[in-house]
This record gives sequence, structure tokens and C-alpha cells, in this order.
Amino acid sequence: MKRVKLTVAYDGTNYHGWQVQNKAVTIEGELNKALSSITGEEIKVIGASRTDAGVHALGNVAVFDTYSHMPAEKFLYALNQKLPEDIVIQISEEVSTDFHPRHCDCRKTYEYTILNRKVPLPEYRNSAYFYYGSLDIENMQKACKAFIGEHDFASFCSSGAQVQSTIRTIYNLEILEHATSGGNIITICVQGNGFLYNMVRIIAGTLLEVGKGKINPLDIEEIIASCDRSRAGATAPARGLKLIEIVYQVK
Repeated sequence: MKRVKLTVAYDGTNYHGWQVQNKAVTIEGELNKALSSITGEEIKVIGASRTDAGVHALGNVAVFDTYSHMPAEKFLYALNQKLPEDIVIQISEEVSTDFHPRHCDCRKTYEYTILNRKVPLPEYRNSAYFYYGSLDIENMQKACKAFIGEHDFASFCSSGAQVQSTIRTIYNLEILEHATSGGNIITICVQGNGFLYNMVRIIAGTLLEVGKGKINPLDIEEIIASCDRSRAGATAPARGLKLIEIVYQVK
């Protein structure tokens, strides 16, 4: 038996998230179905990040075990012939049988995209959050500094999360801005050792409130310290979020 690691890109618009659900189309479900067809085995992948409905990815990670004689690197081509066009395997490779994508030290990078102009653009309808008002990017950038480091991020976690600890480390958080026709594309880039349920979307929603002038960037430290979800901003819509990559730490 061997364990194969997949790097998976997908447009999450038409899916009820990553995780298998009864009577719902999911990324995990499509992978299981395609792999079972290829190998003749009942395959159930293990994913690194259980992204929500509507969230996208360039580099989510999943592993599966198989007795198939197909070389690990060939699963890339076989799967891409079976999967829907909005799910594409980027890399397939063999890893040690004890490698678990959720139990290894890693750094995850997410991006949240905001289309900031007076009217929306159709090409961004499923991949960015549209906001027509003015945003103070400088204040949003100032607010980013408070998030860096190890903190208890309970204020940035939706209720219902089943975690033993709400302490996480953010290594980098920055806001990039580039002009587009009639406005700007604003990208919130965040890298951390792991994220709580809806954490990135709540950070994005809070930074939007800063940009609108509703939250002072100097208040972010107090919001974090409060561990009070009601103090942070709203959860930004899923369509603007994309999992960029997961980099595993080599020991």
C-alpha cells in the first residue's frame, strides 16, 4: 500500500464546501468518486483544509491510501480526465504512510479579494467581494500589524467550532492594491500556522470595517484581547476567499 498526496485547485462556486455531506456535491465527494473509479477501491481522501461552500483553492492538500500499481505521479493525469473542469489536480506524489495533512506542522496562506469600484465586473462575480464605497487602505494596512504573532483569536472564530484551543500564530498579514478599470482590486494576504472556523473571513470583515471608518485600527489589539466575537467585524462572504498554498515544515 502507498499513500499519495494531491495538491488540488478548485472553483468552489458550485460546491457545498470540501467535506462530504449527504445529498450535497462537495470537493471531497468528487475526489472520492473519481479515485474509486480509477483504482477499483473504496477511496476516502483526507483533506488538509475543510473549506466552506463557495471558497476556492489553488493549493489545498489531500492524501489517500491505495494498493493500485499506478505510479503516484500518474494519478494527476488520470484524475484530471475524471474530475469536473472546476476541480484540477496540480501535483500527485507519493509520501510516507504516516504523513497526515492535518497533523503536520505547516504554514497556510489565504487571500481574500475585494473588488472596490462603483459597479461590479462579471468576471469577479464568484471570486471577489464587491464593495462600491471608499476604503481607507492606509488604515487597513495599519490594522494588520496587531494581528501578527501568537494570539488567542477567539474573537475571530464563528460559534460551533470544535477546537481544543483558539490560539493561533499569524506570520504575515498584508494588504495589496492594484488598479483595475474604474476601481481597484484589494487583496488581503494572510499566512499562519492554522486558522479557526471562518477566521480569515472574519479578519477580512474586520479590516473592511476599518476601511469604512467604523473600527479604529488602534482598537484591533483590544478586540483580539477581548476574546469576544461580537467585538470583531462581520464574516465576509465566502466567494472572496481562496486557499493559496499549504507548505509543510521539514523537520
